[in-house]
Amino acid sequence: MRNIFRDLINLFFFRKKGDISFSIIGVGPGDPSLLTISAVRALKSSNIIFYPISREDKVSYSAEIVKKYIKFKKQIPIVFPMGRKEFNAEEIWNNAAKQIISYLDKNYSVSLLCLGDTSIYASSSYVAKQLKTFKPQIPIQVIPGISSISLAAALGDFQLINHQETLEILECPNNPNELSNLINNKNKRVLVIMKVGKRWRWVKEVLKKEKIFDEVLLATNVGMKKQFIGKASDNCSDVLPYFSLLLVRFQ
Repeated sequence: MRNIFRDLINLFFFRKKGDISFSIIGVGPGDPSLLTISAVRALKSSNIIFYPISREDKVSYSAEIVKKYIKFKKQIPIVFPMGRKEFNAEEIWNNAAKQIISYLDKNYSVSLLCLGDTSIYASSSYVAKQLKTFKPQIPIQVIPGISSISLAAALGDFQLINHQETLEILECPNNPNELSNLINNKNKRVLVIMKVGKRWRWVKEVLKKEKIFDEVLLATNVGMKKQFIGKASDNCSDVLPYFSLLLVRFQ
């Protein structure tokens, strides 16, 4: 009851008519204890919470992370296409932007949750782009979050980048030859390969062939249940979850 009363006071007494408040909140990779203070403040001051889901029947990882703070707020899911062909991505971004604008026009404070960090493969950026197209005067507050890359590096005792090194963050290639080409460019650099999951069966064969299977740090479900962080060669699975990434250093 206290949270509801606070939100009502915020909405009707402290916000001036015409004020618009929209935030994109990076909620980190999975562990609620890694939420930033800025993220918590934005969540507490929001009336409407939009969050991504992969399908209608799926749970939202980002909403689960912040459930303590949004329990008594209006929550609206958005099915994000995640690159799947059966979804019309442009239509989804447009509809999401229009929904958000409809609440902003009613003088509500609105937030959109983003798993991990807001600047790394964040689908929320597409929604923000459409918002700027439809209503460019809307100020958008972007609150960064801890990325799965940073957490994986910290938990795996892996220095993400050193002096005179180059850091490359890439989606996993779609075929073994492309991955081999990436690996063979061994100039002083650190390679982060994301979205490995469904490709793992052939990816690990490439790592073996290139003789780096014991050197690669594999991280799956970082900050979530069933987390694995260790040498790729120590993981016996043929299938990895969607949230899987590789870190490798070339001297």
